[in-house]
Amino acid sequence: MSEIKVDSRGSACPGPITDLMKAYKNSKNGDIIEIMATDPGIKADAQAWAKKTQNEILSIEDKDNYILIRILVKNKK
Repeated sequence: MSEIKVDSRGSACPGPITDLMKAYKNSKNGDIIEIMATDPGIKADAQAWAKKTQNEILSIEDKDNYILIRILVKNKK
């Protein structure tokens, strides 16, 4: 298992979700993707993406100047 950190702070939609999908392509089952974003749309986008791809949102946190989302990769074929 490894952690994949994605910094999308300052990027507007669809940048953060595109960055998440790129990280997912390079991931393996058991990896955790951490995405940092300032666009509030990433919360809904990441939840919809995780449901569609059958991966698991571990946490969504509002930090001082950004949103941190942790996703467990579970359904990589």
